[in-house]
Amino acid sequence: MSEEEKERRKKGISRRKFLTYTLGGTGGFLASVMLYPMVRFAVDPVTKKGAEAEFVDVGPVDEFNETYKSVQFSIKQEDGWYTPKEGTKLTAWVRKNPNGEIVALSPVCKHLGCTVTWEGNPQFKNEFFCPCHFGRYDENGVNIPGTPPTAPLDMYETKVENGRLLLGKILPRTGV
Repeated sequence: MSEEEKERRKKGISRRKFLTYTLGGTGGFLASVMLYPMVRFAVDPVTKKGAEAEFVDVGPVDEFNETYKSVQFSIKQEDGWYTPKEGTKLTAWVRKNPNGEIVALSPVCKHLGCTVTWEGNPQFKNEFFCPCHFGRYDENGVNIPGTPPTAPLDMYETKVENGRLLLGKILPRTGV
């Protein structure tokens, strides 16, 4: 190989490198075109803003007294990409406390997410009881020490309009 030919090869790009770069670039482009929809599909629900919870009418305030009453209602809630036509069904334990204030508690146990019931075990009167692992809460939804739940039951936001009770979003409670 002459000096002139060596000099020319140093300045330019070889055919082998050109083909390697071209095929690598094309392969990278095709891979990104194929992966983009998959990544978008996985990330899309995370990037959407959650809708503010609306208040739902659960009945006249006069229906509630100092005894807990189970109330079922539906809200419009999107689960990823799916929005059920009939809405998502929720439940709340509602009563008026001795001061006349409305208390609405979530029935979801803070231990494993099972459903608690008011006076669900005859041994424990005036308590919420979780049958999954014998979790207990007092009448205010506060977890009883020595039982599995680690936090009190969550509460629903409440308001009264025109004599009707409206429940809003769940307000998490930590230690009480």
